[in-house]
Amino acid sequence: MTSFIIQSHENRPLHPTWARDPDCAFCRILKGELPSATVYENDKVIAILDIMPLRKGHTLVIPKAHISRLSELPPDLAGAVGEAVSKVAHALTEALDNTGLNVVCNQEYAQAVPHVHYHIIPAPKFGGKGHGVESTDEAVGGMAPLTHREMHKKEFEAREELDDDDAEVLLKQIRSRL
Repeated sequence: MTSFIIQSHENRPLHPTWARDPDCAFCRILKGELPSATVYENDKVIAILDIMPLRKGHTLVIPKAHISRLSELPPDLAGAVGEAVSKVAHALTEALDNTGLNVVCNQEYAQAVPHVHYHIIPAPKFGGKGHGVESTDEAVGGMAPLTHREMHKKEFEAREELDDDDAEVLLKQIRSRL
């Protein structure tokens, strides 16, 4: 009886939620092959700091199953990702004392890693100082305010690789609010 049950499972394809892509950066992070600064994790989702953040606190929320398109994400994973996005967003707003956020999920177009993921990006604090383009005075050099397109271009150009020490401090700030 037992051998019959075992044989019925041999060569059976893996359930999609167990799938991993050996060439996917996020799957490699999940397998421990690449480093990451983990903000939050449960059995279905991981949230990590972006290594090329647009602004301080830029976080990625990623389902652990390798699924390329949001439109193909099973409802249970979509719910888990949504819950994690909300939880991490709340912690970020408190940790950075900034309620402005941009939450984005790309599908194919502008999707650098073909694995579903949400970006939670704190909004710039205009008139302040800090990482990226957070001060309109610094960004324009005393000129007239930037258009949205100019601001986005400057923000993209201002991206820097995340420093490990900065990541550790930020992780403590965010995790303490989860």
